[in-house]
Amino acid sequence: MSNYSDIFENKGIPYANYREKITQLLSQGQTTGTDHSEAMLHYTKMNLQRMNRVEKTTVLNDQLLQVIDHLKGKYKFLVISEGWCGDAAQIVPVIDKIVSAMPDKFDLKLVWRDQNLELIDAHLTNGGRAIPVLLILDEKGDLVLPKWGPRPQILQDLLLNWKKETTDMQVIAEQLHRWYAKDKTQAIQKELTEVLSQLD
Repeated sequence: MSNYSDIFENKGIPYANYREKITQLLSQGQTTGTDHSEAMLHYTKMNLQRMNRVEKTTVLNDQLLQVIDHLKGKYKFLVISEGWCGDAAQIVPVIDKIVSAMPDKFDLKLVWRDQNLELIDAHLTNGGRAIPVLLILDEKGDLVLPKWGPRPQILQDLLLNWKKETTDMQVIAEQLHRWYAKDKTQAIQKELTEVLSQLD
């Protein structure tokens, strides 16, 4: 079993460092992880734009803010991610917004999936290493809820249907990001509201 507290404290990096590392690697013709192909570099470049947009446009809704405000405990968010992941670009900035809204209640650290295979393998989605994955720890560093991720359930269901219709990942990626753009983080916020309301 993973020692979540140790991973959080010794391997996790703050969101600002995560963003900085992705930008730095891209300037050197690389991305996070081990695959530095043109496709992965393209995804990463697009993701930087997506993160910028989500950071600028996301406004946390009242219901989510109320749930956060009523929390009595302090929690650690451990997120498993990579710079090339499209879902992560849409979701991780929203998680950071939540932490920034109540920094006295949350602490956020991110770890790279491909450097922490034992961790991601303990939190697979349908047998795959899908990311991002949010793990919520208490102050002692113990996992308090099952993982959330890699995307809202409504989108997960749509994705399964899209994959039955085509195997062209480019087409699927376009459908995915169109959905995120139309939804404007509302499904993510709704699910995270439900998750956080289970705390304390």
